[in-house]
Amino acid sequence: MTDNTTKKQAGSKRKKVLAIASRGGHWIQLLRLRPAFSDCDLTFVTTDPSYKTMVDGADFRVVTEATRFQKLKMLLMAIQMFWILLRVRPNVVLTTGAAPGYIAIRLGNWFGARTLWIDSIANAEELSLSGRLAVKYADTTLTQWEHLSGTDGIEYHGAVI
Repeated sequence: MTDNTTKKQAGSKRKKVLAIASRGGHWIQLLRLRPAFSDCDLTFVTTDPSYKTMVDGADFRVVTEATRFQKLKMLLMAIQMFWILLRVRPNVVLTTGAAPGYIAIRLGNWFGARTLWIDSIANAEELSLSGRLAVKYADTTLTQWEHLSGTDGIEYHGAVI
C-alpha cells in the first residue's frame, strides 16, 4: 500500500446512514435500497423487532409502533428516535415512510443530517400523508410516479424501488 492510499483511507470516513421504515411494504422497499449503501455504515430502524433477521449483522434499532391517532405512543416514538439520532449521529437520514420516517426527517434536520424521503410506490395517485408532511422538511423528496413530481420540490428520477 502506498503512502497516498494510506492517507486517503485514514482521511476518509464512511458515511453513517440511518435507514427508517415502518413494517410491511415500507420495510421491504427500504431493504431493496440496501445495496446502494454498501460503502456506508448503515443503521436500520423499524417498528418490528423480528425484522432484525432481515439485515444480517447490520446495526438494528426498534421504535414503538404508532399512528397519528395514538398521541402518547407517537411521543414515545419521537423520544426513541431522538435517542437513536443522538447515539448514531448519522450523516444521512433515509426513509420510505411512514410515521417513524417522518419523525426521523424532522429530528434529523436538528442533527445536521441530510434527509431523504422516498414515497411508497403504492401511492400512485398522491403522496402519502407522511410524505405530504415530510416534503416540507426533507432535503430531497422522491416519488416513484412521474405525474406526482414537479410541485413542492417533489422529484422523480425513475422508479427507484
